[in-house]
Amino acid sequence: LPFPQMNHQEKPPEDNLTELMAFVLLGFADMPQLQWFLFGLFLIIYIIILMSNGTIFLITKMDPALQSPMYFFLANFSFLEICYVSATLPRMLMNLGTQRQRISLVACATQMCFVLMFGATECLLLAVMAYDRYVAICNPLHYPLVLNHRVCIQLVTGSWTAGIPVQIGQTYQIFSLPFCGSNQINHFFCDIPPILKLACGDTFVNEMLVYIVAVSLVMVPFLMILGSYSKIISIILKLPSAKSRAKAFSTCSSHLTVVVLFFGSGITTYLRPNTRHSERADKVLSLFYTILIPMFNPIIYSLRNKDVITALRKLQYFVSPYNYF
Repeated sequence: LPFPQMNHQEKPPEDNLTELMAFVLLGFADMPQLQWFLFGLFLIIYIIILMSNGTIFLITKMDPALQSPMYFFLANFSFLEICYVSATLPRMLMNLGTQRQRISLVACATQMCFVLMFGATECLLLAVMAYDRYVAICNPLHYPLVLNHRVCIQLVTGSWTAGIPVQIGQTYQIFSLPFCGSNQINHFFCDIPPILKLACGDTFVNEMLVYIVAVSLVMVPFLMILGSYSKIISIILKLPSAKSRAKAFSTCSSHLTVVVLFFGSGITTYLRPNTRHSERADKVLSLFYTILIPMFNPIIYSLRNKDVITALRKLQYFVSPYNYF
C-alpha cells in the first residue's frame, strides 16, 4: 500500500491526450541476458511458496494438536500468502517466458486491485494474530472464552473483507484518470506509484486518498501490533523464572519476526524520501516485499515452532513409502 509520491504534472492539451488501452510491464527488460535464469529462479520460488505454505495449511487442518486459535490464524495466513504471490508471480513468469510484456488496462487494474486487497488483508491478519498472542499471554485463563470459534471466524472474515470495498474504490479512482504519453510501467507488476507517473494532470487528490487508505489499513494495524507487544513484553518481563520467560517469548517470536519483515520492508519501500527513490531500488524492494517474504514465512514458523515441527514429522511419516514395508 504505497504512500504518495507527490509527482504533479501539468495537464496537456486535449489534442495530445491519447486513450491508452494497454500498458507494457518492463519488469527486468534491462537484463536481457538473465531472462531465462530469472524465469527458472522465480519458478522455483513460486513452487516453494505453494508447497511450503500449502503444507502449513494442510497440517493445521489435519493435526489434532494444532486445533487452537493460533493455528487457525496461521492456516489463514498461509493461504493468504499463496493468494498474494499468485497475484504477481504467474504474470511475471509469463512475461519472462514469452517476452510479451503487454498487459491490458483491465488486467492491470485487476492485478493492482488484488495486490492491494491481499496486502490489506495481511496487515489486518497480522494484527489479529498479535491480539491472539496478547490474550494467550496476558489473559491465559480466559483465552478459550475470549477467542472462541465464533470470534475467530469473525476476526478472520473481517480481515479478508474489510479492505475489499476500499481497494476496489481506490483502483477505480486511479484507473479513471486520463493516461497519456508513455505506456511503459517500469515495474514487474501494476503498482500505484508507477501507474500514477503515467497519469495526466494533477494527481494530488489521488495521492492524498492513497495516503489516507494507507494510514487506515497499514499504520493503524501496525500501531495495534506495537500496542499488543508492548503489553506482552511487560507481562513477560514480570514472570518469575527465566525458563517461563523464554517459553513465553518463543510462542510469539515467529509472529514478531514476520511482522518486522513485512512492515519493515513496506515502510522502507514507501516511506523513503522522494529524493532517494530510484526505479531499480523500488523494484528490488518490491520483490523482497511481495515474493521473498512469503517464501520465508513457512520457514520462520516451522523452525521456531515445536508443534509445527512435530506435525511435519507426523506428515512425513504418514506419506513416506517406506512405512508400507
